[in-house]
Amino acid sequence: MTSALEAQALGKRYGKRWALRDCTIDIPKGHVVGLVGPNGAGKTTLLKLAGGQLEPTTGRITVLGERPAAGPEQLARVGFVAQNTPVYTGLSIADHLRLGARLNPRWDDTMARERIASLDLDPAQRAGKLSGGQRAQLALTLGLAKRPELLILDEPVASLDPLARREFLQGLMEATVEHELSVVLSSHLVSDLERICDYLIVLVDSRVQVIGETDELLATHHRLTGPRRDPGTLPAGQHVVSARHTDRQSTYVVRTDGPILDPAWTVTRLSLEDLVLAHMDKRPARARRADLEVQR
Repeated sequence: MTSALEAQALGKRYGKRWALRDCTIDIPKGHVVGLVGPNGAGKTTLLKLAGGQLEPTTGRITVLGERPAAGPEQLARVGFVAQNTPVYTGLSIADHLRLGARLNPRWDDTMARERIASLDLDPAQRAGKLSGGQRAQLALTLGLAKRPELLILDEPVASLDPLARREFLQGLMEATVEHELSVVLSSHLVSDLERICDYLIVLVDSRVQVIGETDELLATHHRLTGPRRDPGTLPAGQHVVSARHTDRQSTYVVRTDGPILDPAWTVTRLSLEDLVLAHMDKRPARARRADLEVQR
């Protein structure tokens, strides 16, 4: 089965700085993928590589089985909504729809006009007069009416208020189900990803830290709390993701496929936000070792 997005040893460098490196991923079709990480982690770079706006420095990337932006047919299969949901402020909503119809061979004009009507937007209204939420909905409509197989969204709701975010994400989910889209969505707001995504990629320091279906990731990550203990004493199958220590107590987030049998541990499940924050905890190793030394 063709992957929605596949990369092997993918890297992008600007001068001497690596914005993305050693990125290997394989995302099956049919998922809503959440891409999360701190500022500067490489999220936008990965999405622009997938959209064909950038060329890799190293490695390779394919989108729907083809090189990004390989030609008009491949471009028609991928929708892209960039950061800040850019629209042309001097054009009306109707102008945007006409432009979309002219530029996209698979354009669904009926769907676009019905969606604008369902949002109670006036087609004669200029985009520059719309609220942030309305501009986001217009940008989403343009991306959906293209009738892509893969829709890429780069921080589309970052600047929206909670109500506008909820309405945008609800519209996205309805369209995903109706049109059987694959979606890759980057966001800082893990609560939004938890609501709609069934697949997760965490990028930190330009590298992939964890990737997989959210249900599987949540089932294999656990928080262990118990008497203070060196991580070297944990079973080999328990990979330590993050650690915190006091004088008497240790708290670990571990990833393991097997049961946790040590009765000294209190084991609790993680939320998706807990899991993401654990993988984003990349303090230097010496700082973690220092936590293990009893404070004097």
